[in-house]
Amino acid sequence: MVIDKVTQYVRVFNHFDGNGDGKISSSELRQCVEAIGGKMSNEEAEVAVELLDSDGDGLVGLDDFVRFVEGGKEEEKVNDLREAFKMYEMEGFGCITPKSLKRMLGRLGECRSVDECQAMIAKFDIDGDGMLSFDEFRAMML
Repeated sequence: MVIDKVTQYVRVFNHFDGNGDGKISSSELRQCVEAIGGKMSNEEAEVAVELLDSDGDGLVGLDDFVRFVEGGKEEEKVNDLREAFKMYEMEGFGCITPKSLKRMLGRLGECRSVDECQAMIAKFDIDGDGMLSFDEFRAMML
């Protein structure tokens, strides 16, 4: 049985929502963090809830929680892409060049000529400079 993403979010949210009122308070957040072995002061929990709370009631609703979880995943993807980009960007230009792409593909066991690498880059080279910036790399990967 496959559980969809929303059902998983609701289950986690309900776990945090100790009193079942449909909202997560700072004390409920702190208790859950501590239950999984983390440490969080009352002040840290209050700040976290304040940052996540979109309607100003001092509590985190399901919508706030989902926005936080989804946002975190996007941030993780971008960070992972930055690390991958750094592997391909070897010449210090802040861009992937045909030479750096050829070198990285060679390390991965895929032999390509500089011309082939230029053609690969051209497909995603939005500004036409012959190189891939991080934004162009991200667009290609996502």
